[in-house]
Amino acid sequence: MEDVNIDTNNFEPIKAPKRRKESVGDAMEVDSHNGIEGRSKTRPPRAKRYKTKSFSESKDDMRKVSVPAHRYTPLKENWLKIFTPIVEHLQLQVRFNLKTRNVEIKSCDETKDIANLQKAADFVKAFVYGFEVEDALALLRLDDLFVETFEIKDVKTLKGDHQSRAIGRLAGKGGRTKFTIENVTKTRIVLADSKIHILGSFQNIQLARRAICNLILGSPPSKVYGQLRNVASRVSERM
Repeated sequence: MEDVNIDTNNFEPIKAPKRRKESVGDAMEVDSHNGIEGRSKTRPPRAKRYKTKSFSESKDDMRKVSVPAHRYTPLKENWLKIFTPIVEHLQLQVRFNLKTRNVEIKSCDETKDIANLQKAADFVKAFVYGFEVEDALALLRLDDLFVETFEIKDVKTLKGDHQSRAIGRLAGKGGRTKFTIENVTKTRIVLADSKIHILGSFQNIQLARRAICNLILGSPPSKVYGQLRNVASRVSERM
């Protein structure tokens, strides 16, 4: 019973567990490095982070303005007038994507100020809303100009003939009321069905919007004209 077999058996099982532990350690390392969980938690997120960074950079360097179907023809006719100031003065790149039907504006190495990208996008948006190119160019040449958009239902819920009569009061005979509000408040107004777009400075937009809201609510144009003249005279005295 006290032969060498006991000693050899004692040594061999000791070596065997060591090898098993090493193999278990190797297996654990393989699972942790090459397993699905390890791969999904380390490498793919890194790849996604790189992608999101590059995508965000491309987003910061590009603006897209969608063009509705009824503005394709005016955009085609006035493309040179839109293209020239954006490329020559703002040093940007412009193209019209036929698949997505968007005007894409992108900065390049020659772009001096990244703020020009937003100015160009506002300029194209103003034209898409219905403003003339000459009026929309004011957004590029002057500071502190904005475009405000609201609907008739935001002021008063009107439907059918009531809404059409409100639009008629805003336009006036031959556009006379709209032109009067534009000249007094020094803004530009576009009546696009039930939507109203106003281009101008913050203070002038508030004056024009107040006059338009009064017309929507039913005030006669003569009363609105009188209020506009009084406000305009006050503003001119302050200036």
